[in-house]
Amino acid sequence: MSQGLSPNLQHLETSATIAISQEAKRRRAAGEDVIDLGAGEPDFPTPSIPADAGVRAIREGKTHYPANEGILELRAAAAKHLSLLSGGRPVNADHVVISNGSKQSLFNVCFSLFGPGDVVAIPAPAWVSYPQIVHLTRARPVLVPGDPEWSLKVGVRDLERVVPGAQGLILCSPCNPTGGVYTHAEIKAIAQWAVERKVWVITDEIYRRIHYGPGPAPSFLDLPDELLERVVVIYGVSKAYAMTGWRIGIALAPGKIAKAMAALQSHTTTGANHPAQFAAAAALGDERVEQDVMRMVAEFRKRRDLVVGRFRRDLPGVEFVDPLGAFYFFFRVDSLGGSSGTEFCTRLITESGVALVPGSAFGDDRYVRLSYAAATGDIERALEKIVGFAKKLGD
Repeated sequence: MSQGLSPNLQHLETSATIAISQEAKRRRAAGEDVIDLGAGEPDFPTPSIPADAGVRAIREGKTHYPANEGILELRAAAAKHLSLLSGGRPVNADHVVISNGSKQSLFNVCFSLFGPGDVVAIPAPAWVSYPQIVHLTRARPVLVPGDPEWSLKVGVRDLERVVPGAQGLILCSPCNPTGGVYTHAEIKAIAQWAVERKVWVITDEIYRRIHYGPGPAPSFLDLPDELLERVVVIYGVSKAYAMTGWRIGIALAPGKIAKAMAALQSHTTTGANHPAQFAAAAALGDERVEQDVMRMVAEFRKRRDLVVGRFRRDLPGVEFVDPLGAFYFFFRVDSLGGSSGTEFCTRLITESGVALVPGSAFGDDRYVRLSYAAATGDIERALEKIVGFAKKLGD
């Protein structure tokens, strides 16, 4: 019997974004002045209403095993919330499954739908965990390169050219790492393609509320029912509600798939943190929390404008994706002395004390990701260092 690791883990790699954050913390502990713009985590406190609801749940003794698929209060609040975001369309709470963060929601649905021999298309650049999760199901992830002239997004022609026989597609909008946002027309075209090809679509909409256009970002839930029969929507409270540590993920799936995901979860983690579910229910169900979300989004918009404005003014030759959502700025560095994203980030943290994530983590090492989910003062200091470093490389 082999003494090595299971072949289930043959493709497994440590999350690059977590590794960057750990390196920044290590350098800080060693006394270095490091500005960490690598982490994709809001720097705001959790709004008081959900925080108080979580504390209240603990004090009321709601600290035992929760319902495996999620407490009814949260599933109902999530269904109503998603319904309101898409103009009041009906959303069935029985099709909602609550998990330990949206990452587990993604794992549950992928493990329930895909297996050996299946091909899952992933538009690239893509969040680091998508390919890793697909590998864990023994399916094969295939990155579909996005168009630089189209905010690094993909269309039906790209999918047909690269993965004509795919069984699945994982799409993220607003996108991590680019900040790009798919329009309603683009989403509809992909949904129609998926129906025709019998492709399962997993749409990661965790950043939907962090959108710099009118209202929430366009969603698959804005489409007619006939286009949603093979669509699973991933949502959660981590990003827009500054609740990353509460670990609550939400999946909305067709009934049969929701039951399979819940059954899988019953043999892995069982239900998500019980008090945290009451906090999430308050976040999604109390209208007063919307004011907190709007304030945070407004601040993200100001920071986005600060970063974009500085690049346009001081680094006009550097290409970047115009961020219309989320809180990431994705810029190209290979024009700076032939530097790769990995080389750029390694030298930047060593020579200038700024931590960013190389595009290699997302499938395109020509780029680098900057997270502006940080204090404005830190962003301003980091931009000064990044601009100086980039100019030095470009000389």
